[in-house]
Amino acid sequence: MEDETQTIRKYALQNAVFFNGKANPKAVLGKVLGECPELRSKAGEVREAVEAIVADVNAMGLDAQKKALEGIDSSLLVKEKKERKYELPELENVEGKVVMRIAPGPSGPLHIGHTRASVLNDEYVKRYGGELVLRFEDTNPERLWPDAYDMIIEDLDWMGVGIGRTYYQSDRFEIYYDYTRKLLEMGKAYVCTCNGDHWRELKEHGQACPCHDLPVEEQLERYDRFLAGEYAEGEAVVVVKTDLNHPNPAIRDFVALRIVDHPHPRTGDKYRIYPMMNLAVAVDDHEMGMTHVIRGKDHLNNTFRQEYVFDYFGWKKPVYYHYGLVHIEDTILKTSVIGKGIKSGEYCGWNDVRIGTVRALQRRGITAEAIRNYWLEAGIKPVDVQFSWDTLYMKNREIIDPVSDRYFFVEDPVRYDIEGVDVIEGRAPRHPDHPDHGYREYELTGSKTVYVSAADSAMFQEAGRVRLKDLCNLDYGQPARYAGNDLSILRQGVHAVQWVGADAVPATLAMPDGSVRNGSVERSILDATGDMVQLERVGFARIERKGEGGVAMVFAHR
Repeated sequence: MEDETQTIRKYALQNAVFFNGKANPKAVLGKVLGECPELRSKAGEVREAVEAIVADVNAMGLDAQKKALEGIDSSLLVKEKKERKYELPELENVEGKVVMRIAPGPSGPLHIGHTRASVLNDEYVKRYGGELVLRFEDTNPERLWPDAYDMIIEDLDWMGVGIGRTYYQSDRFEIYYDYTRKLLEMGKAYVCTCNGDHWRELKEHGQACPCHDLPVEEQLERYDRFLAGEYAEGEAVVVVKTDLNHPNPAIRDFVALRIVDHPHPRTGDKYRIYPMMNLAVAVDDHEMGMTHVIRGKDHLNNTFRQEYVFDYFGWKKPVYYHYGLVHIEDTILKTSVIGKGIKSGEYCGWNDVRIGTVRALQRRGITAEAIRNYWLEAGIKPVDVQFSWDTLYMKNREIIDPVSDRYFFVEDPVRYDIEGVDVIEGRAPRHPDHPDHGYREYELTGSKTVYVSAADSAMFQEAGRVRLKDLCNLDYGQPARYAGNDLSILRQGVHAVQWVGADAVPATLAMPDGSVRNGSVERSILDATGDMVQLERVGFARIERKGEGGVAMVFAHR
């Protein structure tokens, strides 16, 4: 059974390496029988051999297991990653070129909630070889953030969203005015000078206000005065007629144009007649050739309102999809709150780690691919969902883990000099699953100084003995005393701790709650080729800045 023994040992070592030094006999048996189906007839005998070999392998310690497996076949050290595919359903009624849009309001940069529409529309356009339109819906001048226009474009570019055409609704006011005049001429709109609260009350009861049925000639005369600036803010609006008997009061007559005496960041005081969303969106979706519209079901009533405009003009309507609402907890998303916080100095900017903007997630090392995969899995289903940060982190981990080398980070370091030995040497892989990434080589001579965290130092003092991970064992004291390199002490309950040498560099780790952890990180991090690393027993982090003066990192997730 010599060949079978070698196969069992190979898979026992691999399973142990993948699971922190402890191989599972059942998993190993399954691997062996899968590779050697001829052994199934003597499964009982093979099971006994597996259990014996697994016991020997589990007694070796993780470092020895890795070394032994590397000697057999180094490729077995790399876990096979099963690529997960996220598929959206086919679009309905695709005839010719697919044209879709994303329509942000530039009150701030994009946050995690905005990315859903961006990803879904982008994915469909790419699938069908269509075109994605970016339309800035900037018709609410009181809520606009001038820098947001460029920031949104930057966010979309980082996310890999491909834009074909870009429009600004603030450039299109004359177009909306012309279509409104046509609606008035058709008798499908009216200029209302009623008290707003009274108008809404009448609408709730399915009743028309006194302005509703005035003759078209009088409506147009009012409209000319409206555009000429003869009404003050709040004195008049233009309303699109729908059905005052509609069972949903929200669908009954809606405001199309209003007066706003507030400067616009792009047009200044050029206009004071501003289109409301439902008029502008209906006109733009037609003029820009939208074939399909995907948005949240909170826009369902807006869709019903906009369809009236399409029907009045005889336009072909897009195919509408409304996905469920997303409840996002444990993060700050409201741009007005963030903007005030930035002005007051509470937040350092739109990439402050405590908020949920795209640029804050990017700063933390959350990848665009992970965000995309999250929303592709969520899809366009109409059911409401609770956003899961843990799921996003899991998807991000799948992407960053293979490229994140491992390093020791010691918080609030406490110094220990080591006596009882002349030289201490150690070796640790930069990445446990990728031996091709190389190793961190350790050699302590002279004073043989190390630093451990304040918490581990307190534990060391109480326990009396500790293992410096990938280096040696120590007995407590000042100085500490070298206690050999026998890994079996871990089975006796001795704790392994992270450490850094005297050549470590100072480091900071910004946490998502706004706190900062101060400590030291091993010097080899200065040679890291990418900006993502895993701080062992801490979590994944993104390097923002590094050099002899120190390393600044931002925590991503565990």
